[in-house]
Amino acid sequence: MDRVAVVILNWNGKNMLERYMPKLMANVGEGARVYVADNASTDDSMDFLRASYPDVKLIQLEKNWGFAEGYNKALGQVKAQYYVLLNSDVEVTEGWLERLTTYMDAHNEVAACQPKLRAVHDPASFEYAGASGGFLDKYGYPFCRGRIFDTVEKDRGQYDDVVEVLWATGACLMIRSEDYWRVGGLDARFFAHNEEIDMCWRLWLQGRKVVCLPQSVVYHVGGGTLPKGNPMKTYLNFRNNLTMLYKNLPERELRRVMCMRWLLDYVAAFQTLVFNRNVGDFKAIYRARRDFRKWLPQFRDDRQHIQRESEGMSVPTRVHYSILYKYYLKRKKYYSEIK
Repeated sequence: MDRVAVVILNWNGKNMLERYMPKLMANVGEGARVYVADNASTDDSMDFLRASYPDVKLIQLEKNWGFAEGYNKALGQVKAQYYVLLNSDVEVTEGWLERLTTYMDAHNEVAACQPKLRAVHDPASFEYAGASGGFLDKYGYPFCRGRIFDTVEKDRGQYDDVVEVLWATGACLMIRSEDYWRVGGLDARFFAHNEEIDMCWRLWLQGRKVVCLPQSVVYHVGGGTLPKGNPMKTYLNFRNNLTMLYKNLPERELRRVMCMRWLLDYVAAFQTLVFNRNVGDFKAIYRARRDFRKWLPQFRDDRQHIQRESEGMSVPTRVHYSILYKYYLKRKKYYSEIK
């Protein structure tokens, strides 16, 4: 069994592997092994790795399973105390992995953690996908220390304290293997987007904790396979976010939150059409709500199980205010202004 398995899920990412593998291989340290799981790429990613990095363990999947099921299938073939889910477009720094591992060794109550993410294209700024740890507002909108909606802050060390967060980004996520499988891993039905938030929420509902450790730093390109503004990304984000709320919200909040989200989602759809002239995103939001209604019955057993297992469990990192209200009406753009 490996102590730490750093697992990259690849799909046609040879250019990213060429760019970021040298830094990764130079900074994994002893006791860690690097794996690349390939989601049936059609480029020559695997040939490149075999020739250039023979020590990297390759896992070849028979088709593109997406982010969630791709990782589930890959990690099912990996024996390790800790998994690190690492995007191929992440540039690591010296000591990044050692700091995460040392912290996890000393805090058994913590199931998962993330480093601080800065942007490759603007190294002085936080990176959109995870910044310095993620939270969720009362209506299910995710935000981060260092990034609220489209406002991304400069990193001036203002969020360098170690804190409990609701979710750690899937761009660079360390998790105990026993916790990963205890909650059933990532929800494969999501395919991609919101799956790590859903998993971290379920970890909290099992009495486990999630933490951001800013003393570990990595740089992330972001955008990846589906860049911001892509209608498919919009569709997956809305559909999966609604599904995550349905699965994990306590009964006392479910009806009220879902009714409010119905209103807010259609306001968002109207805005994209009228003000942004974005027909693709308008259709994506409409389809997301339609398909959520269609596939909701297959999640009823999941909801019952989660609610039964988590009865009486509180999630202190899920905030009970509206980030929309804080951001758009109160004009509070930075996490430090709203915390």
